[in-house]
Amino acid sequence: MRKFFLLILMLVCLVGHSQRYKTDSTFIRFFSDAPMEDIEAVNESASSIIDVDKKSIVIVVPIKSFSFQKKLMQEHFNENYLESDQFPNAIFKGKIQGWDGSSGEVEAIAKGTMEIHGVEHDCTISGTLRSVNQQVNLEAVFPIRLTDYDIKIPKAVFYKIAEEVEVTAKLQYKPYEKN
Repeated sequence: MRKFFLLILMLVCLVGHSQRYKTDSTFIRFFSDAPMEDIEAVNESASSIIDVDKKSIVIVVPIKSFSFQKKLMQEHFNENYLESDQFPNAIFKGKIQGWDGSSGEVEAIAKGTMEIHGVEHDCTISGTLRSVNQQVNLEAVFPIRLTDYDIKIPKAVFYKIAEEVEVTAKLQYKPYEKN
């Protein structure tokens, strides 16, 4: 009877176990290619979780963690455009299609909602997932239209900021272990 109880307990634990990964290292870059000036910023403070069983992904990017070459650009970005005191994070929540957690490299798609500047917008992001030795790497490059997120560009700097910015995301994941 004791062995039977132990077997049932083990099965319940296995069924309840979900294959999850959390970020170990992140790199988010946006690039604005405008007629008067290129603007680039990098953020290495994002966090993310992938739940393979639920095929879900959540990525949270703290806006104030974007680093610019010019301090004044960073100040304007946070205060005038993204209003990061009021809207501190960009958040993507979605479902992954085309990946079941198995090893190897696959082209996958994440469909969900992106929230930036307090505005949610449906989006589809395609990228590459590489899974090797319990580590998962995600890479994606995708556009973001500023008007989709109610980010206003003053006419005085219209030629310095593109209406669409290119976002590059490189995230490394390791298995999630509950503490």
